[in-house]
Amino acid sequence: MTGNKLLFTPGPLTTSDTVKQAMLRDLGSRDAEFLSVVRQIRRRLLELGQVADGSYEAVLMQGSGTFAVESVLSSVIPRSGRLLVAINGAYGHRMAKIAKVQGIPCQSIVFEENSPVVVDRVRMALLADSTITHVGVIHCETSSGILNPVAEMGQAVRELGRIFIVDAMSSFGGIPIDIAANKIDFLISSANKCIQGVPGFAFVLARRDLIESSEGRARGLSLDLHAQWKGLESDGQFRFTPPTHAVLAFWQALQELDKEGGIKGRAARYSANRQALMQGMTALGFDAYLAPEHHSHIITSFRFPAHGSFDFPAFYRRLSDLGFVIYPGKVSNADCFRIGTIGHIFPQDILALVAAIRRVLDEMQIDSAHAAVYA
Repeated sequence: MTGNKLLFTPGPLTTSDTVKQAMLRDLGSRDAEFLSVVRQIRRRLLELGQVADGSYEAVLMQGSGTFAVESVLSSVIPRSGRLLVAINGAYGHRMAKIAKVQGIPCQSIVFEENSPVVVDRVRMALLADSTITHVGVIHCETSSGILNPVAEMGQAVRELGRIFIVDAMSSFGGIPIDIAANKIDFLISSANKCIQGVPGFAFVLARRDLIESSEGRARGLSLDLHAQWKGLESDGQFRFTPPTHAVLAFWQALQELDKEGGIKGRAARYSANRQALMQGMTALGFDAYLAPEHHSHIITSFRFPAHGSFDFPAFYRRLSDLGFVIYPGKVSNADCFRIGTIGHIFPQDILALVAAIRRVLDEMQIDSAHAAVYA
């Protein structure tokens, strides 16, 4: 197939033609127009997080979302600090691995991958260890699509005097989040997720007092969050070469988010996408990995059929040839693949994907009526 394929993934995502077109301009990194766009983006991100009252700051950081997670962990946790990570999937494990590589003392509480984080267990761990200074969690654990209870967790962390770090990579912009009300001290997300920009940078929404007090803590140069913030504050510039085209695309994406009715409007479309997906996949006999009460409208994991003719690489390749890109599974205790319902896709695109899946099953000689028998 030639042309663009539809991406049913957790990011990079399918983007609108107008977002793509926004990148067809060259602006210098010190150009007044570019610096104005950066200022507007920072302000709009704070508004989306409902923290535009001066108590929080928005910091853009070159690189993928993982770069920004590492920037926060390596910049704001002091040498005397200790991190607790609540883990129920691959991205929680990644946060703990970053801490280990950076030499940050880290303790993990590991939950089943098909269950949300249990706040009482986090609370007990904090009560038992006064040396823990920071707590990290993934809001939407993209390896399964499960949502974790950040509001309840934030309340517990704040009550016990710790700092709360939330990786909201695949949820910010697609799920309303009141950062201050949820007691989130640092929220991290990426340009190429629910705001529907393109890869190139991530961003951190940080409590101003905490980022101010982090000066001199960074364990590296390029990912120094405080230095990046100070640079943006002083002259509006990135310290190192910014992803100018990705920034322009992101500004266009933010305007399109507003036209869709903001985060609530976008969440409604994503929910409609997921509803269409579940109806179609259930009719084909596929079984979701998570219990219904734990699903998000971001991404859904489906179990492999036990049918002897099912081969995921072939299944993936055939769908890709038809113009539909899905995602491999990432849970450790089941054979799954994932289908995202975010990005510039609509219920009719979901219906087209389901029709393509039905066609591929027929080609693989898998009777969809019997696909519900799982390993």
